[in-house]
Amino acid sequence: MRTTLTLGLSIGLAACAATPAPQEKVGAPVISAPEFRITQEPVHGDFAFEGAFRQGGIVIGTAPQGATGVMLDGRAVPVDPDRRFLIAFDRDARPTARITATFADGGKVERVLNVVSGTWRIERVDAPLRPVRDSEAFMAMRKPELEAIAAARAEGTDAHGWRQRFYWPITGRVSGLFGAQRIYRGEPGAYHGGVDVAAATGAPVRAPADGVVVLAADKPFSLEGNLLLIDHGAGLNSAFLHLSRIDVKKGDHVTRGQVIGAVGATGRATGPHMHWGLMWNGARLDPVLLTGPMPSAPPVSAALQRMDCSDTQAQQNKCDPAPVPSER
Repeated sequence: MRTTLTLGLSIGLAACAATPAPQEKVGAPVISAPEFRITQEPVHGDFAFEGAFRQGGIVIGTAPQGATGVMLDGRAVPVDPDRRFLIAFDRDARPTARITATFADGGKVERVLNVVSGTWRIERVDAPLRPVRDSEAFMAMRKPELEAIAAARAEGTDAHGWRQRFYWPITGRVSGLFGAQRIYRGEPGAYHGGVDVAAATGAPVRAPADGVVVLAADKPFSLEGNLLLIDHGAGLNSAFLHLSRIDVKKGDHVTRGQVIGAVGATGRATGPHMHWGLMWNGARLDPVLLTGPMPSAPPVSAALQRMDCSDTQAQQNKCDPAPVPSER
């Protein structure tokens, strides 16, 4: 006989690094027990999760015993032989997500996950959002760069770095926060898609986790400069922008802590820094939720929260840099 069981299950959200004050909260976090629905015959086990169900967050899950597949909002999620898998939530993710495990006997385990709103640094500017129009020549140059980035991120590798604890690629002063955004007279500019750490040109940048190099630019990209992309497996990848040099090549397997390049100011940057972006299947993530707070770093003052133009969406008027003389 087919049975339907509905349970209320409380999940403790992982404590995350506090973003330096002052901050403006975008949306009120509401933490409630996710809906849990089992419809199956016979009854199977439950999911297990580790991580933050919040915008910009990453969660490591374990599928129920005997599950033949896992889907998040209708999209298949790769599952390792030991039933471990990764899911993540974009900076602007919807407040709920549905995860489903299926079984050979036709049974299902479904859960509705409550995604807590992130807390981002918001700056309100009493000025209109400036339109940006790129020349045809620029767009002709930019198109193959964007295609190369998209192709690299679409590559699947055998990397398992996603299962590790992530380390900071470099320690120093945090000069740009993930999710930071300017609002121009009520019209939002683009948010900052990574975390920036100010450091001297030539300072070594290390791999935050094991992975495979899927893109190592042989010449500076127009916006990102010397760009390095590392796949950590399970759809998770790291991007390092504006490097002064790249010490690895496409196809290399890198290990956590290995020097992969050096800090620079190539491409469109206002000064030497490391921009580190994390993505999972197109969702932009907050690296601090993987690494924890910067070790032995001084507090970040409000004056240092200016965003660098280090986002691959800049050509679509989605990057919002501080004004510099060379800005288009």
